[in-house]
Amino acid sequence: MGLLLALVIAACLVSGCASEEASGGAGMEAEAGTIVITDFADRKVAFAEAPERIVALGNGEVDIVYALGGTVAGRPEDHGGLLEDIVKDVPVVGSVHTVDLEKIASLKPDVVLGNNPINRNDVPQLEAIGAKVVLTQANSVADIKRQIELFGKLLEKEAKATELIAKLDADLAALNANIAESKPRVLMVYGAPGNYLAALPKSLAGNLLEMAGGLNMAAEFPRLQNYPHYAQLNTERVVEADPEAILIMTHGNSDEVQQGFIREMEGNPAWSSLEAVRDGRIHVLPAELFGTNPGTRVAEAAKLLAELLKP
Repeated sequence: MGLLLALVIAACLVSGCASEEASGGAGMEAEAGTIVITDFADRKVAFAEAPERIVALGNGEVDIVYALGGTVAGRPEDHGGLLEDIVKDVPVVGSVHTVDLEKIASLKPDVVLGNNPINRNDVPQLEAIGAKVVLTQANSVADIKRQIELFGKLLEKEAKATELIAKLDADLAALNANIAESKPRVLMVYGAPGNYLAALPKSLAGNLLEMAGGLNMAAEFPRLQNYPHYAQLNTERVVEADPEAILIMTHGNSDEVQQGFIREMEGNPAWSSLEAVRDGRIHVLPAELFGTNPGTRVAEAAKLLAELLKP
C-alpha cells in the first residue's frame, strides 16, 4: 500500500486522526462578561457572547452542536448520514482536510470548529477572515465527552451538556454490565478500495472495541509515524494474530470496500486459514458510526460492536 494513500485513509477516520500529543483540557471562566475557553490544543479563545454562526468542519461536531440545541451555518462535505435531513440545506465548507476558506468567509462565522492537530495550520487564515477557531479531537469516548462539555460552555448550554454526558455514561454503564467475560480476538480494519489500515487501541475505534468487550489483535502492530493511532495492515501479522472476527470501517462506498477486501482475502491463501474467515465473521460497520466521529451517538456505536461480538 502506498504510504501517501495510507495516510490519507487514516486522516479520514472517526474524528480525524491525530498525533499522540496531549488533548489538552476543556474549561471556561467568566472574565468581565466574556466567555474564555481552552481548546484541545491548549489555545485560549475568548468570546464576547455565545457564538451564533457556527461552522463545523467535522461530522461529530455538527451532531454535538445540534444535540445541545444549536445550529450550524456551514458543515462538512461528507456528513456520513448524521442528521442528514436536518443539515441537507446547510452550505458545505469542505472538511477538516479540505477547508474552503472562500466559502467559510462568505458565511461570516463567529466560530469555526476544527480538528486538533489537522487544522492548526489553518488557524491564521481563518482568523484573518474574522472567525474564531476552536480545535478539538475525538480519539476516545473521553475526548467526545470533553467535546460535549466544551461546546456546552461555548454555547452557554452547560445544563444540556451535563444531561448529554450523564446519558452517555448511563448507556455505557449498562453496556458494561452486560459484557461477557470472554474477550473475542478482533481485527478492526479501516478501508478504502484497495487499501486497508488496522485501528490501534488508542484510536476511537480501538477504545470502542475495548468497551464492547473485544481484544484488539492489532495492539502490537507497528503504528504509522504520522498517525500513531493506526497501523498498516500486514498479512503475516494478521495470520499470526488469527482474529475471531474482522470488522471493517469505511468512509466511502461500503459495498465496494467490502467486495475489495473479500477479493484480497480470496487472492491470498493465508487469509483462508483465519478463524474469522472460516466462520464468516466479517462485518462492515455503518459509516455514520465508524467512518466518522459519531458525536453523541458514540454509545450506540459501542452497543453495536458488543452485539456483533456475542458468541
